[in-house]
Amino acid sequence: MSDAPAPEEKLSYRLISGPDDRAFCERISAALAEGYVLHGSPAATFNGSNVIVAQAVVLPAAIASADAAVATAVDSLESATEEPEFDGEGHA
Repeated sequence: MSDAPAPEEKLSYRLISGPDDRAFCERISAALAEGYVLHGSPAATFNGSNVIVAQAVVLPAAIASADAAVATAVDSLESATEEPEFDGEGHA
């Protein structure tokens, strides 16, 4: 039995924020190197002395999983609201 801690699972979504400087860009670059992709546009604000930026990053597998879940939900809704096919028989 190993006493080594299990590797920490990567978060599917991360919001990285901080002053708009080289260190922030290095954090974004490191996330990209870990397999994350940019999600949406960056946000920026001014706190009175510095520009503060934020950028969301996600793992591509998280996007695929979310897309699949949405597709399944849409399929379920469509099949629940479909009208039965008309077989040519009916009452007047």
